[in-house]
Amino acid sequence: MSPGDTTVLYGALPKQLRFSLEEKRILRNFARLLAQRLLNGRAFSCFISDDRELRRLNNQFLNLDYATDVLSFPTPQQNGMLGDIAISIERAEAQAVEFGHTLVDEIRILMLHGLLHLAGMDHEQDGGEMASAEHRWRQELGLPGSLLSRASGDKSKQ
Repeated sequence: MSPGDTTVLYGALPKQLRFSLEEKRILRNFARLLAQRLLNGRAFSCFISDDRELRRLNNQFLNLDYATDVLSFPTPQQNGMLGDIAISIERAEAQAVEFGHTLVDEIRILMLHGLLHLAGMDHEQDGGEMASAEHRWRQELGLPGSLLSRASGDKSKQ
């Protein structure tokens, strides 16, 4: 597998939140860039769906009965595939409005966050290592406020 094997898939999205062909191209190219630069060429898949699907996945795999913005599912290292991430379009839209940037930028932020988890990082247990990595990558990739700096309320990193 190669970064070119990275895919972005779309589930049932609310009509008002569907992406244009240009936005889909931007997200596909960003996913491939992340696979190349962040994952050393390993591929992943990104599934963008609605709150109902993310709630179902969160409940099925983590026994948590609520929709979340992003979930990561590592796979055994085979054929260069690192794993899958799932993103809620509705959570992303709410966060984009809250933080004052576009929906596409929020999806890219969530994609980066999910990939750092696939790469083995865990912000709940790593003493700030993932937050630092996410901040560094966000700056390098030209993304607005990182997920972890926003959660901590650190306005200097937004």
